[in-house]
Amino acid sequence: MNIALDSNPAVQPLIHWREAGEMRSARWRSESGNPPPQRVVIADDQTSADAAYRYASSGTGLLWRGDFQNARQLLQALTRRVERQPGKAKAAGVAKTGIRVAPAEAFNQQRQAQARRAKILGMLLLPLAADYSVLLRRAPDLRDACAAAYGPATLSESASVVSLRELLGLIGAYEWRKKGVPVAALDARVHPHYGVFAPIRGEYVDLVAQAPLPDSTLAFDIGTGTGVLAAVLARRGVARVLATDQDPRALACARENIARLGYAGQVEVIEADLFPAGRAPLVVCNPPWLPAQPSSPIEYAVYDPDSRMLRGFLNGLAAHLTPAGEGWLVLSDLAEHLGLRSRAELLAAFETAGLRVVGRIDARPRHPRAADPADPLHQARAAEVTSLWRLAIKPVG
Repeated sequence: MNIALDSNPAVQPLIHWREAGEMRSARWRSESGNPPPQRVVIADDQTSADAAYRYASSGTGLLWRGDFQNARQLLQALTRRVERQPGKAKAAGVAKTGIRVAPAEAFNQQRQAQARRAKILGMLLLPLAADYSVLLRRAPDLRDACAAAYGPATLSESASVVSLRELLGLIGAYEWRKKGVPVAALDARVHPHYGVFAPIRGEYVDLVAQAPLPDSTLAFDIGTGTGVLAAVLARRGVARVLATDQDPRALACARENIARLGYAGQVEVIEADLFPAGRAPLVVCNPPWLPAQPSSPIEYAVYDPDSRMLRGFLNGLAAHLTPAGEGWLVLSDLAEHLGLRSRAELLAAFETAGLRVVGRIDARPRHPRAADPADPLHQARAAEVTSLWRLAIKPVG
């Protein structure tokens, strides 16, 4: 069945299908920004995993009308079939000849494999009522998880369709938000909202907690996300911190965390494109580490296309530092090990921005994938180092 998207960009796209002899439609939801599938068929407890895989592989969506738990089992079966497909060795960075491919090629292969996997697994669809309830047998109450991601249901809401894979992601994100992520540098938990990068990589937070403060009167935290680095600076005694972000979810998340942690009197979260107005003796930024194109809005926390945020921070830093101030750039060298950016290019970017390096603190990653030889990018991850670069304005002449 062909899908007709609404031409008005202010209107959410609709997904259409035929059921019980009549045409039906509903609002299409995709936090990844994916378009609705071009064809939709009805699936239920009688649909075999092999048939579902054939449909999903061809780009046909399966709108589920059976038991919710059976849908989860079918998604697991689809996952196993995707993982068994030829090309997995190549995705792990090894060519069919057994020769290891270049890190950049291994990275591209992994990204392609991830995209194909996500596309196929995203074809199993579930209906959502206007109040976000799932009207299927044995379905859990997901209304709070959906409201946390989509916003509270209103009288203007309508029934919608969403992929089961995304819905399960909402559940996982909601649990993270409720439980929080322990941050040793704060001796407390930070609660990430859906779509906001969680501070699960503790080494970059620890670097900000350990670097010598050039001044404790004022700091800017650029791209604050959850607000974790702003909170660390406040805990270290910085009297005033201006934390910036552009994403509405990040702004709401940071404000909530700052208030919960008790730093609302020191930290102000403001909407800004990188820098707030004025200058500060300390400006901190932890940009996305990989210069690659995100495949969804949520991936902008990981991928920085053409290093736009990195370069924007560096090129604007001198204009927002006090003469004796420092800019702290927190950056992994994973991109260097993947062949996506060289150390020479990074140092040249410092030079072009009129900056000099006054110090650097390094930390090795502690996450499990750094020690997992089965990871497709293990060679690069095993060599990765996260650094806090202390930058200052180059003297003129």
